[in-house]
Amino acid sequence: MLKAFKIYIYPKSETLSFDSKVESLFYSTLKRSNFITQNPEEAHLFFIPHSFNSAVSPRAAASVVSNYRTEYIYWNRTLGADHFYLSCAGVGHGADRNVVELKKNSVQISCFPMASRLFIPHKDTTLPPLANVHAPHAPANKSVNYFAYVRYNWVKESKLVEELLADPEIFVESEPSDQLTYESRLAGSKFCLFEYGPDVTAIGEAMSYGCVPVVIIGRPVQDLPLIDVLSWQRIAVFVGTGGGARELKRVLGRVVVDGYDEMRESAVAASKHFVWNDTPQPYDAFHMVMYQLWLRRHTIRYAEREWV
Repeated sequence: MLKAFKIYIYPKSETLSFDSKVESLFYSTLKRSNFITQNPEEAHLFFIPHSFNSAVSPRAAASVVSNYRTEYIYWNRTLGADHFYLSCAGVGHGADRNVVELKKNSVQISCFPMASRLFIPHKDTTLPPLANVHAPHAPANKSVNYFAYVRYNWVKESKLVEELLADPEIFVESEPSDQLTYESRLAGSKFCLFEYGPDVTAIGEAMSYGCVPVVIIGRPVQDLPLIDVLSWQRIAVFVGTGGGARELKRVLGRVVVDGYDEMRESAVAASKHFVWNDTPQPYDAFHMVMYQLWLRRHTIRYAEREWV
């Protein structure tokens, strides 16, 4: 992949404005990488350099695709299936043919977590979130102060929070902690509890300190970062929303008995794939996203024809 995979970036017609820092980082790293080719005929995939941010309407997205369809031959060869774009919040659905092809065929790279209605699991992917910690390699046998840790705002469901607060084995922060305290809590806890939502982005931080992530959600999660690469069931625990703290403790108790150490080691090992480097390193976040794109490079290319 490192030598063979080639991507062509269309000439951009505007200054790009992304919704998130991680999108900007991915784009800037992609531009200066060895994956880029100036010859579109040798490209496996085509990147659309447009700001598909939260302010872009389906009508505006349709106009973008229409321009590429008429100015270049490459969209029509696959109806957009060998194209990809960045959109943190996801492009909305629309009836226009150009939007339908963009949503149905092209690879959307989004931020995690992602609204399920705007994410198509078999082709779309999410960026590993930027970490706010720089953890050393977690020790093989760490000292544990808490069975489970919940940082301020990680769990918002009021009844569950009350039940967790009443459990002496679970530490729930009532207000934000400073960075050093936060990192010590990650390092000193068996499990880190997250309610699926915006704050679940800290899942990579928990993994890097050997705190096994526990995601509380009432449906299957299809937008996990690097889902084509990581065996998430081996590095995290997924628990339904209906059982309360008692059911949560029961599930985690079984994990402790059946293979906690192996799960923790797998989580620590996987955390290296969540690291974004200024200069990309093997197996870091940038290269793992590129690998997911590499897996999506096989498309059917149609013979040239006139499109109306």
